Amino acid sequence: MELWFKEKHTENVEFLIKVERQLYTCQSDFQRIDVFESKEFGRFLVLDGYIMLTERDEFIYHEMITHVPMAVHPKVRHVLVIGAGDGGTVRELARYHDIERIDMVEIDPLVVETCRKYLTKTACRLDDPRVKIFYEDGIKFIRTKENEYDLVIVDSTDPLGPGEGLFTREFYGNCFKALREDGIMVNQHASPFYDEDALVCRRAHKRIVESFPISRVYQAHIPTYPSGHWLFGFASKKYHPVNDLNETAWRRRGIETGYYTPKLHKGAFALPAYVEELLKGAE
Repeated sequence: MELWFKEKHTENVEFLIKVERQLYTCQSDFQRIDVFESKEFGRFLVLDGYIMLTERDEFIYHEMITHVPMAVHPKVRHVLVIGAGDGGTVRELARYHDIERIDMVEIDPLVVETCRKYLTKTACRLDDPRVKIFYEDGIKFIRTKENEYDLVIVDSTDPLGPGEGLFTREFYGNCFKALREDGIMVNQHASPFYDEDALVCRRAHKRIVESFPISRVYQAHIPTYPSGHWLFGFASKKYHPVNDLNETAWRRRGIETGYYTPKLHKGAFALPAYVEELLKGAE
């Protein structure tokens, strides 16, 4: 008998992965957590029926949400990561030796526990001495912060369930307040391809534009995410994501990547016409 995992992308589109076995399932206080194993994508994490990451392509997402701001800001010392219980974003940040502190706020301890056990490749740097994990609501956490971080990375789920409040105007305003005078915020913006997802992109971008003087959107291709076309938001108090890219300084760090390059960094901000048109209505 064959076992397939099915994720519904729209009323008319479904995504299937052939599963070798289910490694784990539980219902936490916030969501259902599942881990499956497949031949094509390796192990993959599912929250409330939606794929969060697969071992095969997670590097794309985590590199693009991390290295883009790190290649722009000249001196990141203190970083706040909201969400990211799988540890992939922290893993990429931990490769920068000049970062002094990484605060990670994850609402669901069971996500972290599950990834430590079953997704060790992504969770491998959660014990870095610079990392402090706060098991609480990121929305409440950031309300208490002011002028504290150089970089805020909002590595959230889509605006459903626990992630819903991380797409509000109030939240982005609090991110602005938590950043230092030259701080950067990066967040995942979902997919612009399907109509319902496109509305989420536009709404999020509009709220960020209202909160930050510099706001741009960039893209990546992530095969297991809906449509494969994924957007990220770059918001800054001072730095432009392309004009202030310091390619030489970033290359000097000697960080090996599987997706990100400074050349791709520049191209990622060149959006397709349909995405430009989508976002134009929000600006």
